[in-house]
Amino acid sequence: MRRPAGGSSRHRPGLAAVAVIGALALAGCGGPDSDSDAAASGTELSVGAAYIPQPVSDSMAAGFLTITNEGDAADELTSVTSGAGEVTVHETVGGTMKEVDRLEVPAHGRLVFKSGGNHLMFEKLKQRPKQGQSVAVELHFAHSDPVTVELPVKAATYQPTDGHSGHSEESGH
Repeated sequence: MRRPAGGSSRHRPGLAAVAVIGALALAGCGGPDSDSDAAASGTELSVGAAYIPQPVSDSMAAGFLTITNEGDAADELTSVTSGAGEVTVHETVGGTMKEVDRLEVPAHGRLVFKSGGNHLMFEKLKQRPKQGQSVAVELHFAHSDPVTVELPVKAATYQPTDGHSGHSEESGH
């Protein structure tokens, strides 16, 4: 970065502080050489295919996403929090939905939240999310650090093209 003539170098400590903060943030990402609990536990979590269909209710909505674990150890999703309202985790087995305290994220596997299956249930919404907005959630795990995810609000009829089927060419299912 070039400074205009007569500029001061007094701002360089600020740049150094930004560089240090950036390095610390990257160190917290839990790479293979990290000393974090997640790396020590063998989990490497990432989240994708996140969305909320625009709710038809003023007080309730559903959320969907896929949590991928590239690590050698399983983890568990233990809770989800959001400033948008209360969030609970629901499992659907044999067409029956029930609230659960935790769901496993298998080693080298995925935990899929999809329409008609496992999902996040938003209740007591502070405001009804509209298409084009997003809702932030924080995912809490038994072993890994929390992960913050933005769920974009899609049309009520939105159907994802990938990431939620639970079956893919990549997984061999």
